[in-house]
Amino acid sequence: MTLSMPRRLAVALLVWFAVVPGVVAVSPAGGGSGASGGPVPTADDPLPAFEKAARPLRTADPSGPFEDLRPFGQVVGGAVMVGIGEAAHGSHDFVTFRHRALRYLVEEKGFRSFVLEANWSAGLRLDDYLLTGRGDPARIMSEEFQNAYLLLHSQDYLDMFRWMRAYNIAHPDDPLRFAGNDNAYAGPELYDRVVGHVRRAHPDLLPAVTELYRGLRPTLPVGEWMRAATTAPLDERRARAERTGRVLALLRAREPAGMDDDHAWAVQHATAVDQVARMYAFDLMDPEAAPAAMAYRDTVMAENTLWWHRHIGHRLVLGGHNSHLYTSSSTPVLPVTQGSVLRQRLGGGYLAVGLSFDRGAVHATEQGLQNPVDEDVKRFEVEPAAPGSVEHTLDRVSHRNWYLDLRTAPPAARTWLDAPRPKREIGTHWPRDPDRVNLLRSVDAVVYLHEIRPSRLLPRD
Repeated sequence: MTLSMPRRLAVALLVWFAVVPGVVAVSPAGGGSGASGGPVPTADDPLPAFEKAARPLRTADPSGPFEDLRPFGQVVGGAVMVGIGEAAHGSHDFVTFRHRALRYLVEEKGFRSFVLEANWSAGLRLDDYLLTGRGDPARIMSEEFQNAYLLLHSQDYLDMFRWMRAYNIAHPDDPLRFAGNDNAYAGPELYDRVVGHVRRAHPDLLPAVTELYRGLRPTLPVGEWMRAATTAPLDERRARAERTGRVLALLRAREPAGMDDDHAWAVQHATAVDQVARMYAFDLMDPEAAPAAMAYRDTVMAENTLWWHRHIGHRLVLGGHNSHLYTSSSTPVLPVTQGSVLRQRLGGGYLAVGLSFDRGAVHATEQGLQNPVDEDVKRFEVEPAAPGSVEHTLDRVSHRNWYLDLRTAPPAARTWLDAPRPKREIGTHWPRDPDRVNLLRSVDAVVYLHEIRPSRLLPRD
């Protein structure tokens, strides 16, 4: 049954990742028909302009030489933060392209951090593995990437983390770092780190902080905790947020006069705890609250990413769904995007790269499913894009896979791109209706893949 828009907003909020709709399109497309007997371009057809400016992409596989990515380096220029999106969470090829771009930007452009649409506490555990080799990344991912994050539990991401660790072994004095920027879960280690800092630096606050955090430190696995949090009474959820906010205020009131790295980290950990509590303090079943809640979530992701950039000092690659990295909204569910906040704060220092595809297969769950588990994930075939969609036109370019800097594209291409058009944006659920995306006002560059494959999901420990 097709959900009404108010109901869809509420369900999207509960599922977190499924805030971006998609579409099953059934009309055939050309697959590079611009050079193989496709429709003859008309006077207002943007195809010749796309053909002129598109740069061929040799592969989405992370390994291999970088010659075809060197023009991409020119697109990046002096940006300090490059958001590389995905048009489907459950895709192998979008993740591997991002991995390939990360390798290139690390090895040839001096980037040193990767930030992902994952929880802050998951990021801390994986960052510790990258720096020290402690822990098993597969086990960490199994424990952390559950519920709305279960599509991150893939061999594709594991390969990326293992490559980052191998890089750090070879470059111990110049390591790569990783952070999660999302706010659906705050692990027990965050509470422990905040309390540990208070015990060492502000022992007079320890009784108050211990009491305020009493009963809040998670004892359930991530997926079960998130399920319980979404169904807890609203008054209880709001009381938790009031308590976490008081801890944060106590710590902020003790800001040192000079630089104190331990205090800065403790405040950020307490901030992450509070961000999670405040996310669940929204009325998750009120459709009118959904846009405000999702705007809060995207603002939080932007603020956490900016904190990491300022504190660590790295140029970084930011990963997430297109809809979050766009510099303008493509759906009523998300009135404020992470990308729009980053553009406002960094200007041209933030580069948004949107991804698109014509056909293939993805992993996803059925429409409207809340609190998914591994058994809910299925393989879905995605038919060629329909006429009138963004993808249908982009697929006519003769290159099978390619990328384009929209800022320097020919006028005919920019004119065509400067209009809202249907575009697949597949989150956790499938099928969904398309967004209407104005690419020219949403991204600085686009990467197009003719066909994608589903992610390689890992078995759960």
